[in-house]
Parts: sequence; C-alpha cells; structure tokens
Amino acid sequence: MAGADNVEKLDDVIVRSAEQVAGQIRVARDAISSVIFGQDRVIENTLVTILSGGHALLIGVPGLAKTKLVETLGITLGLDAKRIQFTPDLMPSDILGAEVLDESVSGKRSFRFISGPVFAQLLMADEINRASPRTQSALLQAMQEQHITVAGARHDLPKPFHVLATQNPLEQEGTYPLPEAQLDRFLMEIDVDYPDRDAERRILFETTGADETLAKAAMTSEILITAQRLVRRLPVGDSVVEAILSLVRSARPGDEGGETGKLIAWGPGPRASQSLMLAVRARALLDGRLAPSIDDVLDLAEPILKHRMALTFSARAEGRTIPDVIRQLKTRIG
Repeated sequence: MAGADNVEKLDDVIVRSAEQVAGQIRVARDAISSVIFGQDRVIENTLVTILSGGHALLIGVPGLAKTKLVETLGITLGLDAKRIQFTPDLMPSDILGAEVLDESVSGKRSFRFISGPVFAQLLMADEINRASPRTQSALLQAMQEQHITVAGARHDLPKPFHVLATQNPLEQEGTYPLPEAQLDRFLMEIDVDYPDRDAERRILFETTGADETLAKAAMTSEILITAQRLVRRLPVGDSVVEAILSLVRSARPGDEGGETGKLIAWGPGPRASQSLMLAVRARALLDGRLAPSIDDVLDLAEPILKHRMALTFSARAEGRTIPDVIRQLKTRIG
C-alpha cells in the first residue's frame, strides 16, 4: 500500500508542476506572438522542439522573420542567444573556438582556449547550407553530445543548448545540402510560410510606426530546464505509443508501409520515434494537458518525419512528394 501511496504522491507532484509550468510556457508563447505575427504554427512547433530538448531546421524564403523569431525566443525564454551567418569561407574554428598561445610576463608560454559562438544556450545557424560540409559537421558533435573537442580537450556546452538553423529553399547555387546524418540531428523541419492577409496588415502597422513592440522576458533557463525534465515524466498511453510505432515503421521501405512503402527509398530510424515520443508530450504540456493524444502524433508527424525520408526515383517521376506520402500513411492511423 505504501508503494501505491508514493505513486499517488508522485502523480500529484507531476500534476501540480505541469499546471504551473504550462501556465509559464503559455505566457511565453503569448509574449512571442505579440512580436512575431501570423506564424502561430511555427512558434508552436519551435517551442515544442525546445521543450523536447531538440534542435529545429527552419525552411523559408528571406523576410519571414526567422532571425527575429530566434532573437525573440532568446529574450522571452531567458536564454543566452548567439547567431552565426554561415558562408562558404566559414571555418570550424569560427564556430567552436580555438587555442591561442599566451606568453606570461615571466616568459612562460601556454595554450589558452578562446570559446566560439557555439557556447550559447540558443544558437542560430543562419543559412546553414551555405557553409562547407567540414564546417557543417563541426556542429554535429555539439548538437548530439552537448560538448565539443578542440585539440583533444573536451569543453562542455551550456545547458540548455539548442540549435535553430535556417535554410532558404530557393537559391541552391553555391550551397552544400545537409547530409542525412546531420538532418537526423534536427528534431523537426519547420516550414515558415507567408503570413495571411490580416497578419500581414498587422505587420505593416506594427513594424513601420514610431513605436515597435519589443520582446519581453517571460521565463528563465532554469524554468525551461524544469519544463524539459517534466516533459520526460508525462505519461504516454499505449494507444499513442502504438500510433508512433506504426507511423514511423510504415514510413520505411518494406511491408509495413503496404503499397505506400514501395514509394520510399529510405526512411526514418529509431531517432524519429524518440523525437515523436518527446514532441507529443511537449505539445500536450504546451496545451496544458497531462497526457498526449493520437491527434498530437498526427499533427507532428510531418515536421518530424519529412527530413528523414526519401522517395524512390520512380515515385518522384510520378510527381509524388514526401508530405503527400506522409499524409497517406497518417490515414492508416487516424
């Protein structure tokens, strides 16, 4: 009986923490929405990514407030934010930092590490596909392992650590497409679309007047870390777990996808299932719910799966697209 009482007490603690943290997260979301207009879905998915402890790839044409979103997130969530503009001549040391030789007054020489911009809690990698593969891969260890190695010495990154990278879908000349291994490090690929007419009207008035709404702090990094721990403690029902497994496994080539599986050249690995499991919990917490639903799985399927899949040549020749295939797979779940 004592064990059952402990479980009940633990559940009460989770419920109280979830209600308190969910309220703070909603205040933060409203604060971001007061600065970034017409991108509610983008804001929600970015917050879900951060609450899940992951990284996001933002895809959109220039001028859709991707950079402003990252700046606003940094201020609102109380994170130390830095920005790197990726260019073809960017070197790994420009991101990670480097060792320099110091000489003391007595003439003694020693190496000193000067940290690069990767030592931030929120790192914006602007136009990440413009840098060489060597420089892109410098972020790989940081994104996955939360530390870097320079000259054989390990340097831990701040906590929390999140990368929000941007990519322009139009100009592909002079770019280096991200390799599959690096794409898989991103929890979500988020499409940033044009705002609707009403949102664009509001943008016109809010951003060209004498006074401009500025971002305000609504959380601290400590509260965010508490929220991230809480996400991992939220219960997930068997039906939701089965929906995640069915969806991810059917997105791979083979029998589980049925006829649709024949269109897929390669599909998501177990990291996609892990990402979806964390993201549905984070979305539930963002909405003030204590457990995720199958609807969360269906809503988050596309941004979590689409950058982890490729279609066969024949499927592409027929005009099929990855979002179209994911929609088809979702009908088998919903």
